[in-house]
Amino acid sequence: MNLIEQIRFLLHLTHSHGIARRYFVTNGFDGALTMLGLCMGFYISGDVAISVAISACMGAAVALGVSGVTSAYISEAAERKRELRELEEAMVSQLDESAHGHAARFVPYVIALVNGMAPFIIALAVMMPLLLVRYGVTLPVNALQAAIGLAFFIIFLLGLYLGRISGSSLLWAGTRTLLIALVTAAIILLIKM
Repeated sequence: MNLIEQIRFLLHLTHSHGIARRYFVTNGFDGALTMLGLCMGFYISGDVAISVAISACMGAAVALGVSGVTSAYISEAAERKRELRELEEAMVSQLDESAHGHAARFVPYVIALVNGMAPFIIALAVMMPLLLVRYGVTLPVNALQAAIGLAFFIIFLLGLYLGRISGSSLLWAGTRTLLIALVTAAIILLIKM
């Protein structure tokens, strides 16, 4: 069994598919919304150097990633140990070397990676216009405007994904998440005023 098949088996065994999916969307949304907030703040502040914006955004991306990995690992490891202990008590048997024991040790790492990598990768995606300009690529719009637009687009895509998962209207699900992003941007603009 290759690694991907093994991960799928362990997630299925522990009924953790939904948890991983929720963590991906929740923390991906956090990453996109955080970058939206930072880029909006830099944009309305006026003349902010791209290098400063990149440093701040990268710092936030790393912090979101590390927070996601560590918090998910700590909580998931505790939950998996509890579930394994309850199963062992019910079966009156040690399960450390069983598939359940292996899953209790391995699944927290998978969940933690999903939890931490989602906001980090999405934050990097939102930062892409800033990075392109930093390395000499000319964009048709201001780099911060492009990053803000990209954040809105990614948030809309996350909404579409949620709509697909729930079986509801894709357009409504995407629009709902986009509205949250627009309200966030509006609040940032109001604070500036």
